[in-house]
Amino acid sequence: MLLVAVPVSGAQAMKVDQFLAKADALQQKGMMAFFSSDYKLLKAEVEAGAAALRQERLAAKAAGRPQAYCPGDAAPGLRSDEILKAFRTIPAAQRPRVEVKDALRALLARKYPCRR
Repeated sequence: MLLVAVPVSGAQAMKVDQFLAKADALQQKGMMAFFSSDYKLLKAEVEAGAAALRQERLAAKAAGRPQAYCPGDAAPGLRSDEILKAFRTIPAAQRPRVEVKDALRALLARKYPCRR
């Protein structure tokens, strides 16, 4: 599944441990997960984080500052399995302190490194 960056207002920042707990519970539901409110919540969290990161990147680019990631001409896209795999590489002890947006930033920086 490809997640598209669309801003979602009013979303409270979620920590990676919470995100993974909800994602694991959804995986147990199989196809019924798509009808869960948690599915919509996780999708909105990723979309909001991606939109905020895009705005940060464009603002940094316009100001001549270094960008966190550089997708080039391609619009960055992330699959759900790619996101979950990256989030699971974060040590369990750190997950309660890391926001989804920050974990996404690290993933995008690895996937779309800037040539400096």
